[in-house]
Amino acid sequence: MRCKWYLYLAMLATLLAIGVIMLGAYVRLSQAGLGCPDWPGCYGHMSVPDTHQAVARADARYAGRPVEAARAWKEMWHRYFAGSLALLILLLAVAAWWRRWRDGWARTRAARPLEVSAGAEGGMPGAAVPVQPVLLPTLLLLTVIFQALLGMWTVTLLLFPPVVMGHLLGGFATFALLVLLVLQSGNFLRAGDSATSLMRGLAVACLVVLICQIALGGWVSSNYAGIACADFPTCQGQWWPHMNFTAAFSWHGLGPDYQGGVLSDPARVAIQVSHRIGALVTFLTLIMTSLVCLMKGPRPALKWLGAVIGGLAVCQVGIGVSIVHLGLPLALTDAHTGMAALLLASVVTLNWAAWARPVSLPSCRWQVGPAERAAREGRPGTPPHQAGMRSTAEPVTPDSTSST
Repeated sequence: MRCKWYLYLAMLATLLAIGVIMLGAYVRLSQAGLGCPDWPGCYGHMSVPDTHQAVARADARYAGRPVEAARAWKEMWHRYFAGSLALLILLLAVAAWWRRWRDGWARTRAARPLEVSAGAEGGMPGAAVPVQPVLLPTLLLLTVIFQALLGMWTVTLLLFPPVVMGHLLGGFATFALLVLLVLQSGNFLRAGDSATSLMRGLAVACLVVLICQIALGGWVSSNYAGIACADFPTCQGQWWPHMNFTAAFSWHGLGPDYQGGVLSDPARVAIQVSHRIGALVTFLTLIMTSLVCLMKGPRPALKWLGAVIGGLAVCQVGIGVSIVHLGLPLALTDAHTGMAALLLASVVTLNWAAWARPVSLPSCRWQVGPAERAAREGRPGTPPHQAGMRSTAEPVTPDSTSST
């Protein structure tokens, strides 16, 4: 059987990751990013100072940033959840490497990540050599370490926009890698043997375009350009208002406090209009991919993914338009970030389904064929025609019931 506990742990981490993304967006949008002027604590404590003496010492130490408990608690709750996610990812990585070490460092050939060989162990037939994948858990651990550094620099560099945008992208990257880990651990949606080259190309195009659009959204948020255009589809009553693209996408140096933004109005308008153009390109790409999957998908899974991507794209556009007309409400703006995360998860899943070919998974425990099991226990070997010589790998699809 598969390691269900590892799959459930990966699922829990994935749910926590999208929660951290939305909580981070809430902290940023409510201008609580500098609610704690130090890192990883808050005014020198592991929680927000709450006694009169502690607040007085904190105010004296950080004279320019007095304690505001409401803002500080928003930031600290984000750090608590992010720290919990980091611990879960560390556990996933350690468990993956431990399982890899336990199952041996066998070099696999065609049947990765599980090699079933007639003479894999001591020449005994029916032996299986499971190999635990460790690339994704290791990448996750490295990503979350870098995310912690970006979180620290976000505070110490006073919300420097490139760092804030990088922190946002790092959160989305962590979430995407966790989605891949769930798909890999559960052996889900492997349809690469039936996907067409057109679907694969569109899946990759969707992923590239969506990542660029998420980066543009992060640039809008980190430069406080969300309110630069108060109307839609025009901006400030014009189709092409006065804009300063040079200032919008230039390096403005370290040192100033970027909370609230430092760019001029034409620069912010340029960022907002760029985001809208990117949204149009992204929407058309997603809808095209959705229609191709619905009409040409050879498997129900690909058709289902196409429908999900199309539905999420329409919802995201509707939320974006509503944000403009309703004056940037916090709940809708946060939902816009969460919907972007769901879109990324669906596009990552589509890429997995289009490229991943069916394989067998390693089992939770080292399992061997009946002949070798009998030899290890000191019993006479079971004849292959009686034992059936079934592989220890699980079937790839529910209807794959043939034995090896």
